[in-house]
Amino acid sequence: MTTRRTLLGGALGGAGMLALGGPGSLAKAAPAHVRSRAGLPSGVQAGDVTARGAMVWSRSDRPGRMMVQVSTSGRRGSWRTVPGPWATQKSDFTAKLELRGLRPGREYQYRIQFEDMDGRRGQTGVGHFTTPDLGTAPQSFVWTGDTAGQGYGINPDLGGMVAYRAMHELRPDFLIHSGDNIYADGPILPTQTEPDGQVWRNITTPEVEKVAETLNEFRGRYRYNLMDDNLRAMYADVPVISQWDDHETTNNWYPGEVLDDERYALENRVDVLAARARQAFFEYMPISDRHGRGRQDLGQQPQLYRKVPRGAHLDVFCLDMRTYRASNIEAAGEARSAFLGNKQVEWLLDGLEKSKATWKAIAADMPIGIIVPDGDNVEAISNGRPGGPQGRELEFAYLLSEIKRRKIRNVVWLTADVHYCAAHHYDPTKAAFSDFDPFYEFVAGPISAGGFGPNDMDSTFGPQVLFQGVPEYKLQSPRNQKAMFFGHVEIDRAGTFTVSLRNGLGEVLYTKALEPQR
Repeated sequence: MTTRRTLLGGALGGAGMLALGGPGSLAKAAPAHVRSRAGLPSGVQAGDVTARGAMVWSRSDRPGRMMVQVSTSGRRGSWRTVPGPWATQKSDFTAKLELRGLRPGREYQYRIQFEDMDGRRGQTGVGHFTTPDLGTAPQSFVWTGDTAGQGYGINPDLGGMVAYRAMHELRPDFLIHSGDNIYADGPILPTQTEPDGQVWRNITTPEVEKVAETLNEFRGRYRYNLMDDNLRAMYADVPVISQWDDHETTNNWYPGEVLDDERYALENRVDVLAARARQAFFEYMPISDRHGRGRQDLGQQPQLYRKVPRGAHLDVFCLDMRTYRASNIEAAGEARSAFLGNKQVEWLLDGLEKSKATWKAIAADMPIGIIVPDGDNVEAISNGRPGGPQGRELEFAYLLSEIKRRKIRNVVWLTADVHYCAAHHYDPTKAAFSDFDPFYEFVAGPISAGGFGPNDMDSTFGPQVLFQGVPEYKLQSPRNQKAMFFGHVEIDRAGTFTVSLRNGLGEVLYTKALEPQR
């Protein structure tokens, strides 16, 4: 038997069928005194929106049951109520609900409240999302990465993370956050001196002033970012497809690593830190964590890699380039070294081959041809050595050659990580390994962190640099929004895939229109 006591003991997962909900009014159940109402300190979010479903998320400031109302018109009597799980201390008072039975090509409004044991409902959070049309209706999206890095947090003097506002103003259908949603290894202090001598000032909380080691400190990083008005406003209007990379845990990590870093006095085993980081990520991201068939491959932990279908013209394949890699020490050896891992590679190839969408956008948290070192080792894919593929490059040589062999067309790679923006064309006629079809890769970010780059390129897969947008100097801060970057994609009814790379002011720096191969 389920009782209120067992409900309060832990958050229960749930999925709402809109057809089963009844009309309701949030306002009539609200308590009389503001002090008794459950608040929403972190706003609301939606994520992984498809033609038929969406995840919605919020966080309460006390125990309560999530109550979601959804409408396509906002008219009185059109709202349908879907009860969600309980938010408890066990989940840091976060809760999310998978909405099913949605209709394609519709704009949805949703409201979230938390209801206490006496039936009193608290503050209302309002959000929007649009389900993709099953046909060829136009759509647009943005992507970026790297939020609150290098000690540059929420600066009240500058209006916070204002590049989020520039993305929001484009009114995209969704955002891909390509990893480094937080910087768990980067303390955010009240002030720090920028390379040009100016003093950067941060809002701070106790959890962000040191490296994250405990579960509460990892959670505190997400709570911190959601204090920013620009970020919260965008997430309420623009659903997100979330990835992770290294800084959700610690810099350049790989499974099995033991840190030699005196800042990690409580815990230096990366596997332990990564488990806590993963829990916080799934608690704070609007991403499904159901343990259904095919949704997990690490015991009972849900997996991050997944496909998000977005109508006739677009499937988004969201990768996890962190969980399954071999050590960075092995990455440049002669033998094949895992990066995605065999299971993820075959999942990707199978999904690409079965996809009927015009474009297959691969959301990758790291680039292919850019050299990203980890000291004397390799952090990303390319090892910087001339000649044919070795180490991690062998995994990608197989992947790219299989895409060619299976005649999979219109594959485009979108990524972040390196803190500058770029456009690359991979040309087999100029590559050491040439058994692949030409393709494009577009790089964006950071959205609110220190700027770097440009990095050196590796010739193995023949990347040709078409454009690079870089900061004026290393570690340039978000004070200058021309050093922040994001990408914007528009797909028209005919299927033309137009990419623009933009700075944090929204100014277009580079544009490329890709016509689909039929």
